[in-house]
Amino acid sequence: MTFVNSEVLYLLLLLVPAIFWHFVKKRRGEATLLLPTTEPFRRPVRTLRNQLIHLPYLLRWFAVAMLIVVMARPQTRNAVSEKETEGIDIVLAMDISTSMLTRDLHPSRIDAAKDVALDFVSQRPNDNIGITLFGGEAFTLCPLTTDHTALLSMWPQITCAWAAQSLIAPGTAIGMGLTNALSHLEHSKSKSKVVILLTDGVNNTGEISPMTAAEIAREQGVCVYTIAVGAASGKSAQTVATLPDGEEYVADVENTSDPETLKMIAQTTGGVFYQAESNKKLQEIYRDIDKLEKTKFKVLHYDRRYEAYAPFALAALCALVLEILLRLTLLRRIP
Repeated sequence: MTFVNSEVLYLLLLLVPAIFWHFVKKRRGEATLLLPTTEPFRRPVRTLRNQLIHLPYLLRWFAVAMLIVVMARPQTRNAVSEKETEGIDIVLAMDISTSMLTRDLHPSRIDAAKDVALDFVSQRPNDNIGITLFGGEAFTLCPLTTDHTALLSMWPQITCAWAAQSLIAPGTAIGMGLTNALSHLEHSKSKSKVVILLTDGVNNTGEISPMTAAEIAREQGVCVYTIAVGAASGKSAQTVATLPDGEEYVADVENTSDPETLKMIAQTTGGVFYQAESNKKLQEIYRDIDKLEKTKFKVLHYDRRYEAYAPFALAALCALVLEILLRLTLLRRIP
């Protein structure tokens, strides 16, 4: 058992002098009577009332002690359980540049990718999964975790608003996105370490090239599955501006992608390259990746804390009630 406000327990030390003072005061307050002989008092009559004379006072201080413990907020310890399960370490590296707003997939490339990835995560409850987002720069949205409830709570943050509102640099830094994803797998002990890299553009910014990142992945034993989302050529409708009232301006924009680089990344790391030109094809790709090898690893589960003040509060209440009953009955004083 632990206490949230453990410093409150120091108040219990004040009970010692209080109880000591009670007995000293009791002795000083006794009346003095002169008698010619002490013979009648050599064998005093021991009654139940005499034996319990100090009990109400002790009950009162016992109730105070219990209330101090309640104020310290006792809690049960977290229960930790360890179990062995099967899964792999997966990092989803997703492109959130503004070109992902293109509508050749329904309702847009980014929304289609989010929906399919959501189903993928939901069907792999035992995997360590993390999310890396990248545009002109890369950042971690969620590190590797088996807590998929926390992971899915961040899903609405997978949006192109990061780039559209200039919260991150413009452009597509594929090499930086892949490198950020690899940083979470560097110390992984899983047999299968996977990055699913999804983008629709050409690497046009960033300090690390895609092939340099691919070499790093190969050295770490990470398999990179690359997905080029959207049409490989031609033009597609894309939102080019959004007004404050929510009105969007849509124009046909030339598709720019670099499937050759994505193929080389996949080949270098032992992965597979996919071209997703429709929602159905994207779903098929994730179903194919879902057949990845699994490995056993240990997972620690932490149970939440529970407040444990109720027994102490009940003990204080019972002590006060018992004191009152004794003072009104067996130990009642005559005014």
